[in-house]
Amino acid sequence: MRIPFTKAHGARNDFLLTWAGDGPGENLPEAARAICDRHTGIGADGWVLVEPAPQCEPAFHASIRLFNADGSEAEISGNGTRCAAAFLLDSGMVEGGEVRIATGAGVKHLRLIERRGLAFSFEMRMGLPKVEDGQLRFPLPLASGPREVTALNVGNPQCAVFVDSFQFDWRALGAEIESHPFFPNRTNVSFVRPVDEHTLEVRFYERGVGETMSSGTGSTGAAAAAILRGVASSPVRILTPAGPIDIRWDDEIYLTGPAEIVAGGEFYF
Repeated sequence: MRIPFTKAHGARNDFLLTWAGDGPGENLPEAARAICDRHTGIGADGWVLVEPAPQCEPAFHASIRLFNADGSEAEISGNGTRCAAAFLLDSGMVEGGEVRIATGAGVKHLRLIERRGLAFSFEMRMGLPKVEDGQLRFPLPLASGPREVTALNVGNPQCAVFVDSFQFDWRALGAEIESHPFFPNRTNVSFVRPVDEHTLEVRFYERGVGETMSSGTGSTGAAAAAILRGVASSPVRILTPAGPIDIRWDDEIYLTGPAEIVAGGEFYF
């Protein structure tokens, strides 16, 4: 079958977006692996199925399902949700500056800050982080020896590892932590280097994807962990390999970042 797609990225974390009714009715994990493959497919970190809300549903404009590149389904992606908001605005389904999207982590509210053609900037309400007792600082046993980490949930599981530099094989360590027995559903991993009170440099190893150039939920988790541990204060700028993402923590955590539509077409599945 032919699967229509729109390709977008949020700070080089890229996604393919398809209306749910235009996707295959079954074999969604297999389809996700095929369409996201960077050699034999279109190539992306994830595939987002967008379902318009019924007219009688005032709480949100659309719901989304997110599949990682390995075919696993994730609760939410901050960057992917912003891409979905750009997709909805560009399609004309949503008018105005407020977009409400139902995700596996609840309804997320996005406010359009700027639009220039197919390039958008949104502020997104991320909610509040959840940290279990004893998981703000604890030693995680690893092959190279225990390493202190922070485990928390920002709609999806996060593990923040504070480092002095990135001059080590953090990708291999990220892969080990992602599938560590402590995280039965696997976890996203952020390596966090504090720069100053309001700035963090972060590298991301995401569950079901591997290294990504940026991450919305990873940035949220890194900022929340740093604030809770007392090494940063709101607002926090996250320096990613793809550029900055801004986080502020007021009543909830708010993330400001880009989303840009770059292509469209059909994938032959």
